[in-house]
Amino acid sequence: MASNTFFKRHKGRGSYDLFSNYAHYLPDVGGMFLLFVLFLLGALLGNIIVLALGFVSADFAALYGTVISYPVMFIPPLLYASAQSRRNEYFDKGYALDSSNFGRLGGLKTGLMVSVATIAMAFMTDSLTKVMPEAPQWFEDAMDSIMDAPIWLTLISVSVFAPLFEEWLCRGLVLRGLLQKKSPAAAIIVSAIFFAVLHMNPWQAVPAFILGLLFGYVYYKTGSLKLTMLMHCVNNTFAVIFSKIPAFAEADSFMDVMRPWVYICIFAACAAFTWGAIVTLRAIPLKSEDARSNCDEVDALTI
Repeated sequence: MASNTFFKRHKGRGSYDLFSNYAHYLPDVGGMFLLFVLFLLGALLGNIIVLALGFVSADFAALYGTVISYPVMFIPPLLYASAQSRRNEYFDKGYALDSSNFGRLGGLKTGLMVSVATIAMAFMTDSLTKVMPEAPQWFEDAMDSIMDAPIWLTLISVSVFAPLFEEWLCRGLVLRGLLQKKSPAAAIIVSAIFFAVLHMNPWQAVPAFILGLLFGYVYYKTGSLKLTMLMHCVNNTFAVIFSKIPAFAEADSFMDVMRPWVYICIFAACAAFTWGAIVTLRAIPLKSEDARSNCDEVDALTI
């Protein structure tokens, strides 16, 4: 007969709980590659669904295809990770996907600080467009189809689904697992590469890698998936807002619409603020001397 601990830990848990259902699955590098293969399988499934919808109504598929197919991409890794966690939870200690180790600053101030740091980092990485090859027309058309959709559909895709599912996978699963097996620096870098590759094109992958380093460091120091989801949401919403402003919509970079001295001053201020945020986060202590991150431990279930 199961003990009270078993019932307490399972009370209120849903099959698709993005937090508690995955605490006991800690993927290593091999697990990361498997999750990526499952993600690709989900992407293929999502595309098949959109193609099928296109036979019914091409206009409907064009308008709602992204919103419908995007969550489908994450279903295979979601189901696999849930099954692995449930298998491990009776024997192995786990680590919570979402914790709240904010140090003396507290959650609200930390959230505000990292949100501004995200905007600052996004501004700085924007200049990379000047040194990268020009994006092909198919990529421009794909981005335009997302940004030219009704604003509520665009925000659902890029400001809700992307932060929710990508942070669950890249920080909540991959980085959390790597932090228990690799050095913090290696875990953050590898997870940022994974985050970049997930975008499957270099024009998004390069800035995603840089932002992934910031997201990863925040997760390492706080254990908070809520924070990285917030940061991801802020970054994507920031991009949507500026795409709707006529002066910025046709520009390749902020450098195209600002005087050089204005751009340099803003860039310097962004760099200083981001560095200050990193120094502040660095002051957050790990929970114990042998802790590898600030993700809260979750005991194995007893039966």
